[in-house]
Amino acid sequence: MLVDFTVTNFFSIRDPVSLSLVSGSGKELRDSNTFDPSAPATPELVRSSAIYGPNASGKSTLVSAMRAVKIIVLESSSQRQSKDLLPITPFLLDSRSREKPSEFEVTFISEGVRFQYGFSATAERIHDEWLLAFPKGRPQKWIDRNYDEESSEYCWGATDKLLGQKQTWQSATRPNALFLSTAIQLNSTQLEPVFHWFRDILRVVDFGKLPIDYSAKLCSKAEGCDAVVQLLQAADIDIEEVEVKTEKFDASNLPNEMPDALRVEIERQLKETDIHDIRTGHRSEDGSIVYFSLATESEGTQKIFSLAAPLLDTLQNGYVLFIDELHDSLHPVIVSFLIGLFHSSGSNQKNAQLVFVTHDTTILDQSILRRDQVWFCEKSKNQSTHLFALTEFKPRKDVENIERSYLSGRYGALPYLRALDVEKLVSIS
Repeated sequence: MLVDFTVTNFFSIRDPVSLSLVSGSGKELRDSNTFDPSAPATPELVRSSAIYGPNASGKSTLVSAMRAVKIIVLESSSQRQSKDLLPITPFLLDSRSREKPSEFEVTFISEGVRFQYGFSATAERIHDEWLLAFPKGRPQKWIDRNYDEESSEYCWGATDKLLGQKQTWQSATRPNALFLSTAIQLNSTQLEPVFHWFRDILRVVDFGKLPIDYSAKLCSKAEGCDAVVQLLQAADIDIEEVEVKTEKFDASNLPNEMPDALRVEIERQLKETDIHDIRTGHRSEDGSIVYFSLATESEGTQKIFSLAAPLLDTLQNGYVLFIDELHDSLHPVIVSFLIGLFHSSGSNQKNAQLVFVTHDTTILDQSILRRDQVWFCEKSKNQSTHLFALTEFKPRKDVENIERSYLSGRYGALPYLRALDVEKLVSIS
């Protein structure tokens, strides 16, 4: 379960921005849209958060930041050399920010305990790393690592509550690797719930580029295929069956006229890759099933099919799912339906959470989202991203039309359109 996420100095984000999934004091939709995480000293959380804002305002950067955190946690200890770079780019439009490390902090609940984990880093090295655990509500410091610029050495604070071969783990931690990742690799059992959350619970997807492999693999099992079909039908897509045939990539199927260099590169990239032939079955007038290639279905149908497996997996296992551009190619009613799956005690029995970026304003409705579930993104004059909550404007409960107020500019976070010199355009043409 995600409590909050803070990012500083990463791509378009210069100053700290924080996304919180802590529910406010409002009573609206409390039974459906909020839940008690059952962790000591942790307030109720919301089941979803929507992020709005104009294009290029930094909404996707927030999703990318969470993806970068996950990658660094999972992969930094397996870097082959100390010179391997981390996937970090600071805010480049400010000379001071260029030289500073990026910083990330995630507060989450894993196995009934609240953790507050963070690190700062440049592409070359980890600068700071910290972990606080709250097993009984009070903080325990498990990781405290700081880089001393003058001595070019790391200083390690007291972490009496962390058990195991700490000195061995510290010595084995390379400058471009996290202590958390290294200690896990060297068999720290105490840190497993922390690592497990990033590896197994946190899911980050780009809806516009979501691959079909996940759903195709799910459809290889009868019960999985039934679940995907049920989701499609619930979204008013008339598909009765899905058939998936999977085989390994075979270079002999490539066109003979393809240039040799291109053939070699494709074979290198796709070697041992599963190729899925997905067919959707529609019922004809005589009652028989007629199959079509998924590629011939509408873009919206293809997107929902691609989303089906990660969505169902998230709901069934209580994961945290970040999705960029959820509205892409989907009707607003379907977007509302998908969000509603997270707000239903029937489909979301394990308190899964959804954080999504969207331009679909029709769900800015107080019968769908609580006021503390809506966030806005915009860029300041220095071109850095600013994230702020709808609750800062204190909209009136069940009275204010949130969608109308947003589109009228009351909350900001709208594109700033300028007049276009049509005569110049005509002269160019």
